[in-house]
Amino acid sequence: MSRLLIVTADDLGLTTGVNRAVRRAHLDGVVTATSLLAVGRAFDDAAAMLRATPTLELGAHLALVGEDPPLLSAREIPTLVDRHGAFPLSYRTVVARGAAGRLDPADVRRELGAQLERVLGIGVPVTHVDTHQHTHLWPGVGEVVAGLAREHGIPAARLPRSRNRGPVGLGVEVLRRRLARRLLRAGLLTTGDYAGLDEAGALDVGRFAAALRALRAGGQPTAEINTHPSEPDDPDLGRFAWGYAWGDELAGLLDPATRDAVQAAGYRLGGWADIAPAASHDRQERR
Repeated sequence: MSRLLIVTADDLGLTTGVNRAVRRAHLDGVVTATSLLAVGRAFDDAAAMLRATPTLELGAHLALVGEDPPLLSAREIPTLVDRHGAFPLSYRTVVARGAAGRLDPADVRRELGAQLERVLGIGVPVTHVDTHQHTHLWPGVGEVVAGLAREHGIPAARLPRSRNRGPVGLGVEVLRRRLARRLLRAGLLTTGDYAGLDEAGALDVGRFAAALRALRAGGQPTAEINTHPSEPDDPDLGRFAWGYAWGDELAGLLDPATRDAVQAAGYRLGGWADIAPAASHDRQERR
């Protein structure tokens, strides 16, 4: 029996160019799901696109970091923002605040709850949750995210991992194992394997194929690859100093060689609704 591969396009709502690219990568490429950024400037455009594209699965891309402002005021979430009411730009600040005991779970819950409510409010079923820069790997954030998903009847959550053997990669793996247990206790589904964190912003045809080979070698029946496509000439991306090759990712997702590589690796494309609970949770708990 073939294995299940979910290809998720993150950062929907960031710009209209991202929105158009995600839709194209779904209709003409291998993307099966997307994650909507509630704080993104192009949120309303993304919502309209989703309502017109019912075959594209929707997830909530919850944010505690980034260039776009939170939904709530600094008075409501003081431990999440600076004195100007802005999120930090990096997950490292979230981790540092959490490690120092300066990240109030109540603030996290208020802001992420507001973001999730905004995504749910567009009238499209939400199948999964994840976070901008994977901040739900941090235990305090992961607990809030899992709780919100359970309360709102959202069945699945992303479980990121890293194959990098450096300090960051090893740290991610320690946190991933803790998050896996937390998701299991919350009754949430996830995939048995994952790629996209190490390759973020650089998943062209070759790197996508390499990620598939690593996933196949892992032997899990379900996997997710998360991607970041946009139109290569999108002028609104100029305010992000991420170094992402957005256009290369879109080209890779559209390239027929990518679909061929998915099939050659023994995967079938699908969505979060296709995950079998026993296969995912039983294997994940034993890892």
